[in-house]
Amino acid sequence: MWSILRTPRWAIATVVVVAVAAVFVSLGQWQLRRHAERGVENTVNAARLASAPTELSVALAGAGDDLDSLSFRPVFATGVFEPQDEILVRSQVANERPGFHVVTPLVTDAGTVLVNRGWVPLAAVEPPVTSVPPPAGEVTVHGLARSSQTRPAVGPQEPSGRLSVVARIDLQRLGEQFDALTAVWIQQTDPVDGPLPIRAAIPDTGDPGPHLPYAVQWFSFAAIAVGGFALLARRAARP
Repeated sequence: MWSILRTPRWAIATVVVVAVAAVFVSLGQWQLRRHAERGVENTVNAARLASAPTELSVALAGAGDDLDSLSFRPVFATGVFEPQDEILVRSQVANERPGFHVVTPLVTDAGTVLVNRGWVPLAAVEPPVTSVPPPAGEVTVHGLARSSQTRPAVGPQEPSGRLSVVARIDLQRLGEQFDALTAVWIQQTDPVDGPLPIRAAIPDTGDPGPHLPYAVQWFSFAAIAVGGFALLARRAARP
């Protein structure tokens, strides 16, 4: 069997199979690392979600430059909603239905806070969404602090000018049309009186994700590639 591997055709095939198996093993190891990272992320988020609510300005002062440490921490802010300056975040899904997230500015003593009030169907073609108006007057909003969303390497880029519909809550970009915008936005969690809006989902800290099964899958592919090649070589080497 080993002598056949020294022929040019089988030598090339051996190199190819070893390279493919190495790629599969590398992908499996990457999924194992992602599985470990997901476990750490779940632990951190569970601790943050269980923490006591903090007034937003106090939380921001305590976080300093480490704004990521505020992600998914319960916060609250008191101010007045300005629905006339509402914006919609497109390409949002709830109950397998496409729609928007309604983001309404809340003017507080510490600045303007963008509040994601939840999902509405595509029928809400433009803001303000009069079918689900925010409460009037001074209110205290409870929710989770969220970091600014950035544009991925491939994705739509926001046009210039004032925006009413956006692809993401990019605080740097939206800071061009809101005065004194805070460094984080709030994902509102207060109960809703009616069927809409549907509040955005809270992370499931008990979900380990699909990474471990994916790792097993990649390692299986590597074993199949090597084992299948060995079987073919053994058969070809028979008289």
